[in-house]
Amino acid sequence: MRTVSHSGARGRNGPVTVAALIEQNARRLRRAGVFFGHGTDNARDEAAALVLHALALAHDAPRLYDRRVDAPGQRRVHELITRRIEARIPAAYLIGQTWFAGLPFYVDARVLIPRSPIAELIERGFAPWLDPRALRRVLDVGTGSGCIAIACAKALPRARVDALDISADALQVAARNVRRHRLQRRVRLLQSDHFSALGTERYDLIVANPPYVGAREYAALPPEYRHEPRLALASGRAGLDSVRVLLAQARAHLRPGGALIVEVGYTEAAVRRAFGPLPFLWLQFERGGGGVFLLTAEQLPSAGEARSRPVARGVHSRHQRAARRA
Repeated sequence: MRTVSHSGARGRNGPVTVAALIEQNARRLRRAGVFFGHGTDNARDEAAALVLHALALAHDAPRLYDRRVDAPGQRRVHELITRRIEARIPAAYLIGQTWFAGLPFYVDARVLIPRSPIAELIERGFAPWLDPRALRRVLDVGTGSGCIAIACAKALPRARVDALDISADALQVAARNVRRHRLQRRVRLLQSDHFSALGTERYDLIVANPPYVGAREYAALPPEYRHEPRLALASGRAGLDSVRVLLAQARAHLRPGGALIVEVGYTEAAVRRAFGPLPFLWLQFERGGGGVFLLTAEQLPSAGEARSRPVARGVHSRHQRAARRA
């Protein structure tokens, strides 16, 4: 965001520029010690989003930051920032919108606020790890707002996408976003506990951003996380309950040569320890983030197969070569 002169601002009872309001409220957010991490990572960006929302101003409005704001507008801004500070509600919920993979999504407290580094993979069509032209059927497990499923459908125009979630409330939000992006014919929403509603359906790609927060870690999260659905965050004592199901059952729903991509965030080390024999390919991201692995269908355990099975060398083939090139 560009730097703008704040000269001429007279405070809350007189004219003040949008730029000055943003700076004033960024200072309020910093002093309050709120947590950033639900779409922004600093006080200035968060203040800008909240100020523009309170004033009903578009980010691309002409001479945006030099505009003068009257007393009623300043009061609206003050009240919204106060609510952010006192209730510790993430800004995306206050605004009702966030962005993922360059696309806007409606969000409320029924769904997790999208923030996965998987967005970067989707924007590249999953290349070089996978051939975008070969991805005709995609499954999103734990879709929440529908962001991953919808972004996949946009990035892979020849693909049909199924999106699963155990929460009926979350699927209502996802349906709203599917309609917003006019993808009703290509994105199918299903209520399902992991793969339970799929029968024998198989896919070229399964993507999942499952809950992966352990009990101790959940108790220590900043207050902002208490506004997100616990079901979308907590996953048993060690945070591995959902990941364990994905690894045990995904192969039955992948076509030959298909792949499973899962975000496990900071529990990467725990996943490595618990499922060490599996030949995880841990993906890297230019924009930051991590804890995302890829396994091919052939690398995943079959139904009933022990997770500690020995893994043959050379299994990664094209995926490992892509990793070395990236």
